[in-house]
Amino acid sequence: MHVLVCFLFFLNNVTYDYSDKFIVTSDVKSTFDRYGFIILRHALSSEEVSLTNSFLENDQERLDKAYGRTDDEGRKGMMTLWNEPKDDITGLISRSEKIVGTMEALLGGEVYHYHAKLMLKEAKTGGKHVWHQDYGYWYRNGCLTPDMGSVFMAIDKCEKVNGCLEVIPGSHHMGRVDHKFVGEQTGADMERVEWARKKLGHAFVEIEPGDAIFFHSNVLHASGRNDSDNRRWVLIVAYNRADNDPVYEHCHHAHYTPINKIPSSEILASLNS
Repeated sequence: MHVLVCFLFFLNNVTYDYSDKFIVTSDVKSTFDRYGFIILRHALSSEEVSLTNSFLENDQERLDKAYGRTDDEGRKGMMTLWNEPKDDITGLISRSEKIVGTMEALLGGEVYHYHAKLMLKEAKTGGKHVWHQDYGYWYRNGCLTPDMGSVFMAIDKCEKVNGCLEVIPGSHHMGRVDHKFVGEQTGADMERVEWARKKLGHAFVEIEPGDAIFFHSNVLHASGRNDSDNRRWVLIVAYNRADNDPVYEHCHHAHYTPINKIPSSEILASLNS
């Protein structure tokens, strides 16, 4: 119970509310630099979540491209991925000031859209994502520094029982950890992960639809399998600092293209025009 209370207190210290006229102050930046992530409640409005959910449920072309990699228990969490922001609500969100501007302030410079994906953990069957760092993969794409990050936006409620995001706070300070295959997935060296968990702790980040987690590319994170009766869909947008453009050509994710940022109010206004 003491550990649970401590982590609830800790999560309160990294949690902010977009509806409270949120901006990235020096204190917010300091929190991100210390722990490697922040939680932004109500980053998407209930209407934005509803429209995004409805759009994605009916985007059969995108859903047909979903694929998964088996975890160490033989289960799969599915995903569908795209590199360029689409001319739809997912693209509007990924180009909005409240998402892009926040990530730029946290990473300390201009960013561009590296890729986005819909993560689909279906009820009772969705597999876990093993412990890893995103830069553990992206390092191999010619990005010389880990000046990169992702925004994890809940379409559904994310809780422990359906595989919410798990993080090791402050683990981005460890630098890039060696990765190897775990099932069909690529995971971090588990000996190093266990050392980090003992020293830094381990938090389950449970969030509501519309909440977002902004996290650094070197933060060790994972998510459990979905044993619940409810699906867990999440929209994730990854950004790279403009001055960290890959040093060689590759076909995995996007090279630098300036983002055509839009005011956050235009997400719904553009759809209703």
